Parts: sequence; structure tokens; C-alpha cells
Amino acid sequence: MENEMKLEFISKSNNEAFARIAIAAFVSSLDPTIEEISDIKTAVSEAVTNSIVHGYEDRIGIIHIKCKTIDRKIYIEISDNGKGIENVELAKQPLYTSKPDLERSGMGFTIMESFMDNLKIESVLGVGTKVTMAKEIKELPKTESLTLEEALRG
Repeated sequence: MENEMKLEFISKSNNEAFARIAIAAFVSSLDPTIEEISDIKTAVSEAVTNSIVHGYEDRIGIIHIKCKTIDRKIYIEISDNGKGIENVELAKQPLYTSKPDLERSGMGFTIMESFMDNLKIESVLGVGTKVTMAKEIKELPKTESLTLEEALRG
């Protein structure tokens, strides 16, 4: 089973909720648990917010999302053509933020890493950043349903 979608929107903060909902709707065909959907939505929210706040700063740009499901895995790529990250390893450190004046927590990449199975960050100064994430959706065990006659027999 394979499916794919692409999405582009401008880097306005109210589009972060749109991205979360779009990805949740897309992954719903895999029948994820509420926890899995919540994890994916949170990771997407963090990546999109990073593009808006850090990638484009005080200007409007385009955020690109590519999403693919293969079997029971979802692959999500979120990219921008913003300013890029000078030091990706430093940016991945918990509590590091390049915007302390905005009261940013510095936990975005840490949250993405903990909620998804895989996280890859590629960035070039002046060119932009691409965050690629993957998560396997666990298959729930099938429950056997009783026929009406079996249920009535007790």
C-alpha cells in the first residue's frame, strides 16, 4: 500500500494548524492510534514552526511538505528556502535556541526526535532547511467479533 501527497503554503503562523490537520488526515488511512496521530501532529507542528520563526524570520516564504506512506510507515519531508541553520548539531541540542528574546524553548528538534522513529536535518546557509521524519504505524491486533448467536448464548 503506497500513497503520496504534496502541500505548499505561505509561512504564516496560522498555517501551522492547517499542516497538522492535513498530515493527520493523510495518515488516517493507516488507522493510527490517537497517540501515534498526536506524535505525528506535534512533530509536524515543530518543524513548520521552525520554518516560520527561524527559516523565514520576518519575511513570508513558502513551506513545502511531501508526505508518503509505504506499507505501515509514514515519511514526512518539510522544507523551506529560508536562511538555513549555521550549526545543525548545536541546533539539535535540547534547550538551545537562537531566539531567546522570543521565549522559544529550544526543544523543537528534541521533540521531533522523540516522537518520530527517524529524524534527518539538512540545511545550507542562505538556501534553506529540510527536515525528514519517519514513523511506523503499529498494526493493532484484530479482535474477534462474536456472531449474534454466540453473543446471545453468553
